[in-house]
Amino acid sequence: MTINFNKYENGLVPAIIQDYTTKTVLMLGYMNQEAFNKTQKSKRVTFFSRSKNRLWTKGESSGNFLEVQEIQVDCDQDALLVSVKPEGPTCHTGSDTCWNENNESNFGFLSELERVITDRKANQKEDTSYVASLFKGGINKIAQKVGEEAIEVVIEAKDENDSLFLNESADLLFHYLILLQAKGFTLKDVEAILKARQK
Repeated sequence: MTINFNKYENGLVPAIIQDYTTKTVLMLGYMNQEAFNKTQKSKRVTFFSRSKNRLWTKGESSGNFLEVQEIQVDCDQDALLVSVKPEGPTCHTGSDTCWNENNESNFGFLSELERVITDRKANQKEDTSYVASLFKGGINKIAQKVGEEAIEVVIEAKDENDSLFLNESADLLFHYLILLQAKGFTLKDVEAILKARQK
């Protein structure tokens, strides 16, 4: 890995710190060659602190270390992306990130879909949508729909029509998200189970 520390007069390159699992950006720091070498050797993020004018390992006072999982350098070789497993909150304020965000899993469009389902569930009395009608029908109706969609996925999996298979898979996932919320859960609860099983 080649890093152009000489591009900047002070020899410091920006290091973006990102959670390895959630992909949440946690903080921004700066590394010189010595800080980078120590980070690689210790597997804990070490910066060059401009205010302290010395090397500073994140967590040396708080115990909230950042365990390095992967380091990437950008196309210009003058910025780093450091993927970590944080041991506790990252910000000195006690927040998960230096932008005062919660460091939690985000499943992209699926998370947005979950938010829509949550809203439809909360407003099912006034809502006339398909999702609201399922919630009005109760757990048995929702569970039955998931079962029907699962059977259709199995049937399409045995045929050669990829479009039908993917469409039925989307239907199954959509109705499963509704069932999860009907039971009071979300994808994060399922993710936690899968993480616990990982060896």
